[in-house]
Amino acid sequence: MSHSRYFSDELDAQIFLLNNRTYVYFCVYIWYNVYMEKNIFDINKTDLSYGRGYVYSLQYHLVWCTKYRKEVLKDGIDTECKEMLQDLAAEYNFQILAMEVMPDHIHLLVDCKPQFYISDMIKIMKGNLARQMFLVHPELKKELWGGHLWNPSYCAVTVSDRSRDQVLTYIEGQKEKEKRRVRT
Repeated sequence: MSHSRYFSDELDAQIFLLNNRTYVYFCVYIWYNVYMEKNIFDINKTDLSYGRGYVYSLQYHLVWCTKYRKEVLKDGIDTECKEMLQDLAAEYNFQILAMEVMPDHIHLLVDCKPQFYISDMIKIMKGNLARQMFLVHPELKKELWGGHLWNPSYCAVTVSDRSRDQVLTYIEGQKEKEKRRVRT
């Protein structure tokens, strides 16, 4: 990028930036607020969580499927899954902001501490949930070849405050979408 219109050489541009860094940053913030429709000076304190010496807001949209996409999470089992997931959230200190259990997959929007590795969190949820489900419903093992409840893969997507409402709407609309699919 040439600065010849404003500065005689690159060194002049660097000197200007060093001497006027606060002004340049402030101009960038104003541009960001105006053009990105986001106010970085107005932080909503309810969206932030506080730890010892840090403030955070980490949300993940998590999805994982049953083995072979078998539709086994229905007829009351979906409600039990939700209760068990809420218990796990309380036990491991993370918050479930939205949840929907479909017959062959689960959607979660979770808010967790920065100390959590997302892969460990999913392992905990999938492992504990499968163990509890097999204890309560041993017939599930017979329906699933090999006795595994979950497919080993999962999807984890970070969620920003701009996309959080979109993810909430998407998760909440999953049951309605399934009802429309079944009717047709």
